[in-house]
Amino acid sequence: MLLKRELYKGVSMDPNEALIQKFYQSFQDKNLHAMLECYDENVEFFDPVFLHLKGKEVFAMWSMLIERGTDLKVSYQNIRANEQGGSAEWTASYTFTKTNRLIKNRIKANFKIRNEKIVWHKDSFSLWKWAGMALGVSGYLLGFTSFIQDQIKNEAQTGLKLYMKRKKIQ
Repeated sequence: MLLKRELYKGVSMDPNEALIQKFYQSFQDKNLHAMLECYDENVEFFDPVFLHLKGKEVFAMWSMLIERGTDLKVSYQNIRANEQGGSAEWTASYTFTKTNRLIKNRIKANFKIRNEKIVWHKDSFSLWKWAGMALGVSGYLLGFTSFIQDQIKNEAQTGLKLYMKRKKIQ
């Protein structure tokens, strides 16, 4: 199947590459609406913290992260794509408000794309490194343990559920 090449900011690129580019540029601009336009309504998302989210949970997660990340800065590079999907590397820099510590999380993303929409998105990063940045010495020393990692996951997932309840997202 031949995919027509798209123009993104005057540069010709694969349509799936253009979709991933749009997603991260929108994230960088904190344009939630444009980000979510890139997703299929039944998208599945995976990462080390939120584990497995679907559809509206994914939308709510990005909404929550953008809303709470007042100093969030996103950069991205190495976007690659083919007919089935693509990949990218991105960095999120922000203050973890619970400890007031600076986070610079480097993430590798993989995507499956169908009908010009992202249907599957997996972010990979070291939760141990993240724990070290977020929690300091205790995170560096204990961040590899399932006890600490489970606490981080539970807090994030509980926070997302409360956010969805407060915003009446079902």
